[in-house]
Amino acid sequence: MVVKIKRPKPLLIIIILMIVLFITTIATFVFLNSPVDRGDNTKVEVEIASNTSTLKIGEILKEKNLIKSKYLFFIYVKMNSVKSLKASTYVLNKSMGLVEIVEELEKGSNYNPNLVKITFKEGQRITDYAKEISDKTNNSYEEVINLLKNTSYINTLIAKYWFLTDSILNPSIYYPLEGYLAPATYDFKNKDVKIETIIEEMLKHTEKKLSKFKDIIGSNVHHYMTMASIVELEGTNLENRKMIVGVFNNRINSGMNLGSDVTTYYGLQAAMNSDLTKEQFASVNAYNTRSTTMMGRMPIGPICNPSDVSIEASVIPTTNDYLFFVADKNGNIYYTKTMYEHEKKVAEIKANGDWIWQ
Repeated sequence: MVVKIKRPKPLLIIIILMIVLFITTIATFVFLNSPVDRGDNTKVEVEIASNTSTLKIGEILKEKNLIKSKYLFFIYVKMNSVKSLKASTYVLNKSMGLVEIVEELEKGSNYNPNLVKITFKEGQRITDYAKEISDKTNNSYEEVINLLKNTSYINTLIAKYWFLTDSILNPSIYYPLEGYLAPATYDFKNKDVKIETIIEEMLKHTEKKLSKFKDIIGSNVHHYMTMASIVELEGTNLENRKMIVGVFNNRINSGMNLGSDVTTYYGLQAAMNSDLTKEQFASVNAYNTRSTTMMGRMPIGPICNPSDVSIEASVIPTTNDYLFFVADKNGNIYYTKTMYEHEKKVAEIKANGDWIWQ
């Protein structure tokens, strides 16, 4: 008996081949579209110049090992009618899939490899800021300081910003803009940034911070900024800074001097917490509030650039009836009403080994 073997019909063969081809194509696309290395987030800088063709961009990405096929990249861009791949410098990584990379190129990038970030810290002096600028840009320390002392330049700023008044032009003030340069981290295009550009960015930030208090501070802004700079260095948080401002206000209203050590250090332009003599603490200058000549008076101007918290404390203090305060080495602050109570608290802190100057 002869068994006849049925041969598959040509149509069925074609259908099977088409299915296999379809599955293979999909699998290939999925593979080629998948990230080169899902676990590698290492930043890869890619520069796409103007008028670079789609295929050339694919070549660049393949050379950087960011995609698996330059041809699939080309096909994908064309089939999806991607309008344009923007010339720019991009930061990509191997964990990105082809679709994600195309979306980034279509969207464009603001990445700037020459970007300069400068962080100005709260509580630092203008001299610290000048050093930071000279360290991060192509401007020298001397150039920064000279500009910040230039009366003509300062006058142009006074004319432009409502919170800068003629008070900062007092010849006894070391640096007119001390206290007015907002601490923050700023981005600039490159190291060639002008000093004027940096200063104006900081003043714009200060303007935003002070705007919400404008009705309260009015034309007395110099007083509030000076007070804010003192409590920046005397306190540690909003609560105790508000209390300290209240104490200082009481002392001024009582005709007492503020007796703030931090003003002495600034008056002498000495590093904070460096050793000073009794004579130095008693020295007479327009900043030193320990001097007997400063009864009922504020320093001539700010002694550092204060934080938002200190500005708020200065403008909205906590009303109290204390005249003295002292801090221990753990940051605790104690308030007293009389000299006797104050000296007793100081002795207690020393006896416990918590005196800050030990």
